Amino acid sequence: MTCAACVSRVEKRLARMEGVTATVNLATERASITHPPTVSTNELIATVERTGYTAEPPPAPRPAMLTTELTVGGMTCAACVSRVEKRLARVEGVTATVNLATERASITHPAAVSVAELTATVEKAGYTAEPVPSSARPGDAGKRGADGTSGESADDATKRKKAAVAREERDRLLITALLSIPVLVISMAPGLQFRNWQWVCFVLSTPVVVWGSWPFHSRAARGLRHGAATMDTLVSLGTIAAFSWSTYALFFGGAGKPGMEMPFTLLPSASGDTPHVYLEAAVAVPLFVLTGRLCEARARHGTGSALRALASLAAKDVVIRVGGVEQRVPIEQLQVGDRFVVRPGERVATDGVVTEGGSALDMSLVTGESAPVEVGPGSAVVGGAVNSGGLLEVRAEAVGADTQLARITRLVEDAQAGKAKAQRLADAVAGIFVPIVLAIAVTVCGFWLGAGADPQAAVTVAVAVLVVACPCALGLATPTALLAATGRGAQLGILVKGPQALEGLRRVDTIVMDKTGTLTIGVMGVTEITCRADGLGEETVIRLAGAVEQGSEHPVGRALLSHARRAAPEDAELPPVTEFAATAGHGVSGQVTGRRVTVSRPDAASAAVAATDGSAEQPLPTELVDAVRSAESTGHTAVLVRVDGVPEAVVALGDSLRPGSYRAVDHLRRLGLRTVLATGDSEATARTVADRLGVTEIHARCTPEGKAELVQSLRERGHRVAVVGDGVNDAAALAHADLGIAMGGGTDAAIGAADITLVREDMGALPDAVRLARRTLGTVRSNLAWAFGYNAVTLPLAAVGWLNPMVAAAAMSASSVIVVGNSLRLRGWQPPSAKAASGQARSSGSRPGGRRPGGPRPSGPRVHAKTAGEQS
Repeated sequence: MTCAACVSRVEKRLARMEGVTATVNLATERASITHPPTVSTNELIATVERTGYTAEPPPAPRPAMLTTELTVGGMTCAACVSRVEKRLARVEGVTATVNLATERASITHPAAVSVAELTATVEKAGYTAEPVPSSARPGDAGKRGADGTSGESADDATKRKKAAVAREERDRLLITALLSIPVLVISMAPGLQFRNWQWVCFVLSTPVVVWGSWPFHSRAARGLRHGAATMDTLVSLGTIAAFSWSTYALFFGGAGKPGMEMPFTLLPSASGDTPHVYLEAAVAVPLFVLTGRLCEARARHGTGSALRALASLAAKDVVIRVGGVEQRVPIEQLQVGDRFVVRPGERVATDGVVTEGGSALDMSLVTGESAPVEVGPGSAVVGGAVNSGGLLEVRAEAVGADTQLARITRLVEDAQAGKAKAQRLADAVAGIFVPIVLAIAVTVCGFWLGAGADPQAAVTVAVAVLVVACPCALGLATPTALLAATGRGAQLGILVKGPQALEGLRRVDTIVMDKTGTLTIGVMGVTEITCRADGLGEETVIRLAGAVEQGSEHPVGRALLSHARRAAPEDAELPPVTEFAATAGHGVSGQVTGRRVTVSRPDAASAAVAATDGSAEQPLPTELVDAVRSAESTGHTAVLVRVDGVPEAVVALGDSLRPGSYRAVDHLRRLGLRTVLATGDSEATARTVADRLGVTEIHARCTPEGKAELVQSLRERGHRVAVVGDGVNDAAALAHADLGIAMGGGTDAAIGAADITLVREDMGALPDAVRLARRTLGTVRSNLAWAFGYNAVTLPLAAVGWLNPMVAAAAMSASSVIVVGNSLRLRGWQPPSAKAASGQARSSGSRPGGRRPGGPRPSGPRVHAKTAGEQS
């Protein structure tokens, strides 16, 4: 359809059909048709097509999709992960990501699929499942008893249950070790083999094989019922095979004769008059696997320590003020608008604004900032920050899941629930790994028997093959590294939405940076003050200028007033202003302590204004003229301060660079990244900032669409582009980039479109994020190389008979622990900025007047007071 005549034609043709009425809209290119049930949709389409137009029904609306998290129990290796994901994927419309390290499944499903169905599906796969309790999710308050008293939260119940399981596993390992160690020592040391030693070992081994290995047997049997084979299948089969052969040899093969001695060798025996017993292998396999899994569980617990630290920052109760009376109440009773008290040493209960008092807040655990932040009335505070000084009264602005701490915790949880591409590859391999190992074990056993080897040697080789294989390392290689990295990133003020963000940041080669609010603070401030040589002096001039600006609402006036208040002596108030007048586009004037003060634009219009005494304004001296030109050349705003008609100073105002911006850009260049500045400001302003930072590629006066087009053009030229921004105007560019990075103090639109959020106000978090991504991906690669390489080397060694089953069990257990231990190194990773801050803290702490640890240098404006003889 191209015009109203087309609309009329379609409506008339449809109206000829009996019982049909139609309304056609040219703008939306849609027809809304009311028709009897006897007229089908196909008939309506055919009628429109006979009129000369195309027609098709609109696509059916997609069903509402929900996200549910389940805690999955019983998973031991990547094969379990693959099995649960495949079983859930069979449910129509369901996609699932299962994480072995966190033992959680994140499931996206239609609203028509209930949580009970998802739980039942997981249980049919042979595992336990239950929804993650709401109180375990970030920002949700704990559950309360029906009587209003504080009861045990679902999160506490989960922790208690896990603690009970951990105690049971520890007790099982302890008893298994007490029974197994004598068997291992006697079997491996022929000199200790007393008369009927083999029967003593048999008695000690039986409870180990039956009770100590019961978790492996039960999970293997459950998997068998559901047609699945996992790591537990291999351990169970290896243990049973070694014990069954030993039982046969003792009762029927002559190994039970009194006085029998058995030499120990790391290689299977191919001949011998008396069958050997492999009770040491039967007890070593469960002993080493239980030990390895206990160490692995503790290490995995360590990888999530950062998330638990974030959760621990949430206050349990709070002191609120109602009518001047203080009352301590549970945190879930706190409402937006309530006023609460924060005493020295206490944590701020929730996000809010200070109404009374002043103090310094330690926000390092929330934002990664090492320097305390001074706050006073009107200052915004973040829940979880520690009050280091005075008493504060705060008005609550956000509670529960809406707080910054809850959002940070939620981002970290979401990141840890995701999967990297490397992990998906490992899980796919693990899905077929165990069946392949079982096939290899059967084939190897048959080959050895066919080659004429003793049955005991063939069985030993098969057991070694079963035991040495380790899909656990494959399953843990990536998630444990990501757990540790995302947690460490949160501690450093770097929040990632998922593993894909870390992978993307590792491959980025170009970073496009916004200026205002990203490289700069985003708030106008005084950058330079130039006073006349024989004038009143900088302190007096700024005091008078700030006083006259008390009546102004202009950004320039607010910046001057703020600077004057900071420059004033402690507890000193600015003098009042009378006869205040504001001239739009020019400036303000007023009487301050008997003097006529004018703050205006230093142009011809303002210079022509006469003083109140009727005398003409004096012309600007050379040094002030130069100051005006210098400010304009750098894109700053210059204002002239006159006192009683005499030009006293030129004040340059503009946006100030963020602390660490130069260092951040310099580090990005050293990391091999190309830096590009894209801003909506003028060429002069952009050039000034770029020159100070050492950025050579500038794109000024960029609209939001222009930034998005710039990103698209860079990508079309083969670059992998990351965009750093903080405002609504950056959201489109963030979404178009390979990777979006938002400043934590930016708008919700920018943060929502970004893949990484920098909570720290210091731009040094940006190169730290790049380094963290590179270190994490390096750790993942080394983990996967070890996991694949270990299996590629040990399986052939076991198959050719060069590994004793006991050694194989120890190697298998060690492989998982090595992978997790390698990932744990990320918890202690320190970026160069943190190392510099800690060194600076040590040096400043050893002498009076040292700067705060990690704090920026005082960044006041440069002041020039030229003498009459100075050259301009």
